[in-house]
Amino acid sequence: MDHRTRRLKKKKKRIDRPVVFFDFSLLFIILFLLAFGLIMVYSTSAYMAGIKFGQVDYYFRKQLISTSLGVCGMLIASRIDYHYYWKFSGIMYVMAAMLCIAVAIPGIGKDINGSRRWLQFGPLGFQPSEIAKLVALIVVAGVVCNMPKSINRFSNVIRTMLIVFPLFGMVAYTNLSNAIIIMAITVCIIFVASKKYAQFFVTAGILGGLGIAFIFLESYRATRIDAWLHPETAEKGYQTLQGLYAIGSGGLFGKGLGQSVQKLGYVPEAQNDMIFSIICEELGLFGAICVISLFILMLWRFAVIANNARDLYGSLLVVGAMGHIAVQVVLNIAVVTNSIPNTGISLPFISYGGTSVLFLLAEMGIVLNVSRGIRIEEEYEST
Repeated sequence: MDHRTRRLKKKKKRIDRPVVFFDFSLLFIILFLLAFGLIMVYSTSAYMAGIKFGQVDYYFRKQLISTSLGVCGMLIASRIDYHYYWKFSGIMYVMAAMLCIAVAIPGIGKDINGSRRWLQFGPLGFQPSEIAKLVALIVVAGVVCNMPKSINRFSNVIRTMLIVFPLFGMVAYTNLSNAIIIMAITVCIIFVASKKYAQFFVTAGILGGLGIAFIFLESYRATRIDAWLHPETAEKGYQTLQGLYAIGSGGLFGKGLGQSVQKLGYVPEAQNDMIFSIICEELGLFGAICVISLFILMLWRFAVIANNARDLYGSLLVVGAMGHIAVQVVLNIAVVTNSIPNTGISLPFISYGGTSVLFLLAEMGIVLNVSRGIRIEEEYEST
């Protein structure tokens, strides 16, 4: 074999080398939404924070601390193999259930604005329902992963629902909006894993009936329906009406960042659930579409990761996270635009809320870890 022949064969030789993948596109979207959220929290809260606390950056500083801790937690979670979470899912489920029960006990749960949703430990307060959402994601993905074929049977769908139902019921008693998210995560995971879709119509009917029952367990929920139907006359319709004024006055490009009028005490707690209305007022329809587009891009990256995950468990974790973000964004915007009754649900990554952003970023860390498990086979030609 002459030198030329050996050289040609060497060029044809291929070496397959696995390349570790990491979704930097998703990471960029997350960090951009967090930065935008911090800007909007400062813009919407500065006036009222100065009046209440004498510090215009009061809410901004608290959100910045929570976001910084959340980003650190996200980066750590992105390095931990997501299979470990299933091993400790039983313990996490029990702990989340105990915390949710503690919230409902008078004297232990902290009552704010007529809703008992917080636990207070010294200067630190948090919502156990946020922990419950993350735990539900881990548990349901693991349960469905262990019966990938039998999940097509309706009896196993009900069995999976029953596993989550105690957690759902405990959260729904004090926080119906987050309970809806928990059930949405469950339904999304089962829907993707199952090949039979007709059974979901029956399940939807059952869940709808339970939702109506929970609405009337607390009187303040029934008043929210009245505020939704008649915001201009209902006692609890003031916030919704002012939010609609903010959206309508924003026009196409808005009044300019920091120039909102409705945040000056007209929209109560504008930095929380109603922050999207201030975005519309200050940045207009253009700004609102940009924010929605970022969430759509995020969901697209979730879909890419779920389709290429190395195993079913990782794929279902990402599907659950995708359902979580999608439902929460849709519900928040629907509430702000008065398309549905006020549920008290925040806009992910943007609304003020330390517990929410901490556990949401932990969830994103799990998604990023699933993306890290993707292997790309690339061929390198030796020369």
